Amino acid sequence: MSEPTPIEALVERVDRLLVRYEELQRTNQLLVGQVDELTAERDQLKQRLLAARTRVDALLERIGEPVNKEDLKDSP
Repeated sequence: MSEPTPIEALVERVDRLLVRYEELQRTNQLLVGQVDELTAERDQLKQRLLAARTRVDALLERIGEPVNKEDLKDSP
């Protein structure tokens, strides 16, 4: 087999680059999808954390406050 001409070699290289480009485009699309999913998951976790903090703060306030004035009289 003879050596390809410079034009044939260039065409082959461009073809390989186009295939690689298409692969990178597909990979990029998958990564963008993963980033979107992880961003949504992070936002959901942030909301859940905020709700949990609110519940804990409310519980701490209830623990710290006497139920009524009669309880104050019984405290030392």
